Amino acid sequence: MSNLDCPIESTLQIISGKWKSVILYHLIKGDAIRFGDLSRAMKDCSRRMLALQLKELESDGVISKKVFPVIPPKTEYRLTAFGSTLEPVIFAMEKWGNYYNQIKLDTDNSHVSAES
Repeated sequence: MSNLDCPIESTLQIISGKWKSVILYHLIKGDAIRFGDLSRAMKDCSRRMLALQLKELESDGVISKKVFPVIPPKTEYRLTAFGSTLEPVIFAMEKWGNYYNQIKLDTDNSHVSAES
C-alpha cells in the first residue's frame, strides 16, 4: 500500500517530525518569522534540529526562506500558498491539544484535591 492510498500517511509525510507541526503553528500565528524568534519560541528544540526541520519543510514546498544580505545574516521564513493549506490541520491539532491539556489539568487537580 503506497502513501497515495492513505491520505493520513500523505499528510504525515509532510508534517511528521517532532517539531514541524510546532514550526507551522508559529508561522501560521505570525507572518514572516526570523530564525532567532522561532528558536526562542521553541526552547526545547535545538538550533540544529530547528534548522534541519526548516530545511525539510522548505524542500517540501511548505515554507519559503528569505535571506537578507546583511551582517549578521537575517533569515525569515513564511508559509507558502501550499503550506497555508495545512492551516486547518494545524488548527485542529491546536484545538485537540487544548482539549487534552484541559482534561490533563482537570485530572491532575482531581488527584491533588482527593489527596488533600
